[in-house]
Amino acid sequence: MQKRRIGDVEVSAIGLGGMPVSIQGRPDRAQGIETIHAALDAGVTFIDTADAYSLDDRDFGHNEELIAEALRGRSEEVFVATKGGHTRLPGGGWGLDGSPEYLRKAVDGSLRRLGVDQIFLYQFHRPDPKTPIAESVGALKELLDNGKIRYAGVSNFNPDEIVQANDILDGRLAAVQNQFSPSFRSSEPELELCAKLGIAFLPWSPFGGIGKAGSLGGPFKEVGDAHGVSAHQVCLSWMLAKSEVVVPIPGASRPASIRDSAAATHLELTREELARLDG
Repeated sequence: MQKRRIGDVEVSAIGLGGMPVSIQGRPDRAQGIETIHAALDAGVTFIDTADAYSLDDRDFGHNEELIAEALRGRSEEVFVATKGGHTRLPGGGWGLDGSPEYLRKAVDGSLRRLGVDQIFLYQFHRPDPKTPIAESVGALKELLDNGKIRYAGVSNFNPDEIVQANDILDGRLAAVQNQFSPSFRSSEPELELCAKLGIAFLPWSPFGGIGKAGSLGGPFKEVGDAHGVSAHQVCLSWMLAKSEVVVPIPGASRPASIRDSAAATHLELTREELARLDG
């Protein structure tokens, strides 16, 4: 497994996105744990979760608890990132709360559910229109300074917001997690900015989203057929080639899926193939 850096820490070049094993349509608990174990066995050392990955408000924190259970006895091999700032509503809806008061409580909840004394990477999940970004990111700065989190990140930020967040954090912004896939390339400016600043860029939904991964085709399938691998491996290899700061976090709800994704680090695409995929 290739390595990439988040802050000063080396992690696997392909991470595991935990969301699919906790939201609507999730597998049973045993399969969820088996999927996480398959990721570890394939060399994955980075897992991304969030407190809001659950069915609704009644099982808030489900994904963090599941990951903690799966990592018992193996937690020293893995770096877990989580996020706060999204809430869940009755019936499965999503809300936002970026207030410093909420984020402070959210971090404490994540520490408890993950069973750790310090969160490796804590990310502000999404800007809240009711709260100035300076206040939300200011809470991350407090958490960095008091040692509750090792690194701070943001998610769903545009370039100007990324620069603002990095300034507030005194240059300590470690990661940006934005949507990026063959069908959603509008985060290219954020990726380029992260590459310039040396900030890890974590593409979420790298295959286009839950339920859409099977439709990944066109040149990605054609290149995959030529190499005897899946279009998904081609997609991840294409992302990795864009910059050394890119660490894709494909989600998975089956062991076979994450094994296939992890194998993408062994796929080498030619310049011609990369140019074709970029087009």
